[in-house]
Amino acid sequence: MRTFEPRKLRQTILRMARAGSTVHIACAFSIVELLAVLHRSHLNLGDRTPRAAGRDYLVLSKGHGVMAQYACMYELGWLADSDIESYFHDGTPLKGLADAHVPGIEVSSGSLGHGLSVGVGLALAAKRAGTGQRCFAVVGDGEMNEGANWEALLFAAHFRLSNLVVIVDANGFQAMGSTRDVMDLGDIADKLRAFGLETREADGHDEAALDAALTELTHLASDRPRALVAHTVKGKGVSFMEHDNRWHYTRLSADTYAAALAELQTCSSGERFA
Repeated sequence: MRTFEPRKLRQTILRMARAGSTVHIACAFSIVELLAVLHRSHLNLGDRTPRAAGRDYLVLSKGHGVMAQYACMYELGWLADSDIESYFHDGTPLKGLADAHVPGIEVSSGSLGHGLSVGVGLALAAKRAGTGQRCFAVVGDGEMNEGANWEALLFAAHFRLSNLVVIVDANGFQAMGSTRDVMDLGDIADKLRAFGLETREADGHDEAALDAALTELTHLASDRPRALVAHTVKGKGVSFMEHDNRWHYTRLSADTYAAALAELQTCSSGERFA
């Protein structure tokens, strides 16, 4: 049975980042529990193949966090060890941003603010076709600076896309600084409510709280789109990465890789993620 255990997912992310000598580790770490709970308990994957008919859609609008999704796909058996070890190498399909050419990735998302719009389109198409498919769209709080997101939310509310669940990874940072300093959006949950979304908030690393919030949202007797603001920590799981925005663009050295891996290996499950 696949458990999508966060510590193991983070270990896989570290393997990829080290193999590809690449960046975006901290922003992948902040969504690990979110993706774990979605894959474990909420996503309908049909026959559990990457392009299954009738599957729910997972749109990673913050495509720079794709290593977290790849780690889940690895656990599903959709990616092999060779894919993990060749991440970001010449010729590999696994690039540093979400790419729809990879089976299991629904949307190419590197231009921030675009993925949610595509997700809204997927939700609208499923609604009109009566397939029962849902779309879970993961966006970053820094990404919410982009006006296209708010246009997409207005559209979703107008067309009563109750099969859309927008999940905001609210880790307080974006590439060039804190979200408050770059573009202070105030209370994102209040704004989502004002835009007509059924909105809840939760600790983005508390798997039980995330599961409860998503269960409540998806079972509401409401024709409105849904939103969950998940309050997260950028770099969660490795002490020297947490709340340190330098790890948006910092690459692992042999020493930092060993230190991060050792911390994850020696930490008992739940000790740092309670």
